[in-house]
Amino acid sequence: MEIQIKDAVVALLAAIKAGDQQTVAVEMARLDDFVERGRLALHPQLVHFLEKRSYAKALLFLGGETDIPVGICGGGRK
Repeated sequence: MEIQIKDAVVALLAAIKAGDQQTVAVEMARLDDFVERGRLALHPQLVHFLEKRSYAKALLFLGGETDIPVGICGGGRK
């Protein structure tokens, strides 16, 4: 499922860049579905990124990155 999630995130980010609102909506719905169906099997950090719509971080995680920047939801600096 992670390969499908990665493909959906890549497609979503490309659609955002292109201003393709229809594809953005489709890919976001796909990602939401992946989270709901795979919640127990997916890594909790990946689920967190997808639920918070931190798609760039999700892509880093799926690429094997281990030093992903902490954001506001992770208790970052104020």
